[in-house]
Amino acid sequence: MLEIIEKSKNQEAINKIIAGQAFALYSTEEESVRKIIQAVAERGDAALVEYTQKFDNPKFALKDLAVTQPEIDDAYLKVDTDYKEALSKAIQNITAFHQKQKPDEWFETLPLDVLLGQRLIPLERAGIYVPGGRAIYPSSVLMGVIPAKVAGVPEISMVSPPPIDPHVLVAAAEAGVSKIFRVGGAQAIAALAFGTETIPRVDKIVGPGNIFVTLAKKQVFGLVGIDSLAGPSNVVIIADQDAEPEFMAADLLSQVEHDPSSFAVLLTDSLAVAENTLQEIKKQSAKLTRQEIIERAKIKILMVDSIEEAVNWSNQIAPEHLELQIGSPQRFLEKIRNAGAVFLGPYSPVPVGDYIAGPSHVLPTGGTSRFLSPLGVYDFVKTQSIIGYTKPALKNVWKDIKLLAEIEGLDAHARAIDVRFS
Repeated sequence: MLEIIEKSKNQEAINKIIAGQAFALYSTEEESVRKIIQAVAERGDAALVEYTQKFDNPKFALKDLAVTQPEIDDAYLKVDTDYKEALSKAIQNITAFHQKQKPDEWFETLPLDVLLGQRLIPLERAGIYVPGGRAIYPSSVLMGVIPAKVAGVPEISMVSPPPIDPHVLVAAAEAGVSKIFRVGGAQAIAALAFGTETIPRVDKIVGPGNIFVTLAKKQVFGLVGIDSLAGPSNVVIIADQDAEPEFMAADLLSQVEHDPSSFAVLLTDSLAVAENTLQEIKKQSAKLTRQEIIERAKIKILMVDSIEEAVNWSNQIAPEHLELQIGSPQRFLEKIRNAGAVFLGPYSPVPVGDYIAGPSHVLPTGGTSRFLSPLGVYDFVKTQSIIGYTKPALKNVWKDIKLLAEIEGLDAHARAIDVRFS
């Protein structure tokens, strides 16, 4: 659906976008996903084989579940040198960016020899979900695996629906995946959450997927950590009168080719830019291979009175990606509170971030950039508080602790302190 929205209807249009993002996580498939999870929890590998035969490949067998080293070696022979060089460059950039995210441990000694501190402990096992289906995603391998490697996670399992493309297998090997399994959908999430005879249980599952994957992550959360509940991909572009309509049309279309539920929004204070971008979208979309998906997705163009107003609307939408195709875009950064990633200027399109810039492209969707961050090293470490008091230090606060415990009616807490001095 492609349209230019009248200014008077901007709030109505944005309310529909917000509501659409919220309802994306609710589905009539909840019960069927629950049954899949229960089957995997109870029957392990047998259930995985059964569901993979049903949804992906009728000839699938247990021996096909784990990818072997000879298969990975064969994948290297099937990809060309240019791909390997591009992959290497992306790995270098993504690694360099995430190395700057590593948090520090700290310890301090206070008067009376009170020791306080915080340890950082990498997760033992992480699970990376890499989608299949409409496209192949070696970039999703890198964006999920590399932050975990930089964090120090020793074992990383990757799951992806069969058949797994050679480009994805090579990306997994280059990024440092420990084990690769041919299984997708809700059953893959259940396998990572519970563990099976073949697939080890993990501490956290990350990576985007379809509605079945998202609902499965939602249902196993608590038993296992997750990054987020990924909704449809989206982009907001803020453009002034000098923006190039050809660029914006290409960027809007590049986002909605992901999925029929994806959406793209252009906010501009120039009617000429709006109209020319509309014509460019019609012209460019006719030449694209994923035209059927694009036609079902939503592209909206909203007229605004100023760039400041556009920023306010964008903050309401809380997009996954935000492009600022305006003069001196840095001057508006402080006003942008809600966006997963911000792309500055006409030569910073979203695909730069998708593939090679460095930050992970696993970003908060569904308006969750209001409270979530992009996937990073911090997703794969946990903190541990350290508290050490000497006898003089505890005696110094003995009566305060006892008083607070008694006020809360927890006399055993009070006695645990009192017994050391009474």
